[in-house]
Amino acid sequence: MPASSINPLKPLAVVTCGPAYSPIDSVRRITNFATGEIGAILSRALRQAGWEVLCLRGEGSTALAPEGVDVHSFSTNESLATLLQDLPQKPNAIFHAAALCDFQVASIDGAGGMKKIPTRDGAVSLHLEPAPKILPRLREWFPEAFIVGWKYELDGDRSAALSKGEDQIRECRTNACVVNGAAFGPGFGILLPDGRLLEEPHKTALAGALAGLRVPASAS
Repeated sequence: MPASSINPLKPLAVVTCGPAYSPIDSVRRITNFATGEIGAILSRALRQAGWEVLCLRGEGSTALAPEGVDVHSFSTNESLATLLQDLPQKPNAIFHAAALCDFQVASIDGAGGMKKIPTRDGAVSLHLEPAPKILPRLREWFPEAFIVGWKYELDGDRSAALSKGEDQIRECRTNACVVNGAAFGPGFGILLPDGRLLEEPHKTALAGALAGLRVPASAS
């Protein structure tokens, strides 16, 4: 990571946001619709609450970058993992809102090894495989950090979405999970390990609630 302006004497919150991509060839990629807006709003709320904030932001983000915080960009899942492992100091809290790639290209039939696949050769077939996830590794990398994951669900109902959030907390050993999407319904839910659900109607309210969570000096 490049030289940082982070104050080592203040508690550090790391916010990941925006989209990652997986390359198809040298000019094409698989990505998603994430804008990075929640991460920008949350970074500002954390700064106003007295945190030192480092925002790791997908280079494809279209929302304005947050002002007054240290911002570094990432491209792929792997590049974000490298940034996290090279942090200048251990974070007290990590808010992992980035929309990373669930799949990556394993192989391409019909590409002929070309750096830029030509359309004149006709159809090609992409074979996708699950991409490495970062959230399950955060507890190993940062055993004392307060870690918040995200669960964005489109299929199923509210109960199913919350159940998947509970699974994430248990499997990834996180301290909270933000649940949203069509399956959850309007707004956002902050799911806690003890089963409590804090509901917020919009992104600004969500950011304020997350910034106001009681984060112990050492969370595990």
